[in-house]
Amino acid sequence: MRIETALALAAIAIVYNLVVFGIYWHDKQAARNGGWRVKESTLLLLAFAGGGPGALAAQRLLRHKTRKPPFNLALPLFFILQMGWLIVAIVAPEAVTALLSKLARD
Repeated sequence: MRIETALALAAIAIVYNLVVFGIYWHDKQAARNGGWRVKESTLLLLAFAGGGPGALAAQRLLRHKTRKPPFNLALPLFFILQMGWLIVAIVAPEAVTALLSKLARD
């Protein structure tokens, strides 16, 4: 993977996680003010789909969904899995490229 591609993917991931954090913040504000809430399934999907760091940061910093199952287990799990994937991508980028190429062909 070229460095430009890796940097672009990193930038996309950062922006996505900022958006996820913002959505969790919005939901926390809505909970306080009695406003429109984001579905729990949507919050979990956003975290699962690469937003684990943003969701976990929001949970910890905003104290939102800290005791509610499945958030108290799922968000740390998504974070660990996504950080593991990142480590693999840094340590063995050729393996990730090969896997993505195989998935694209299938």
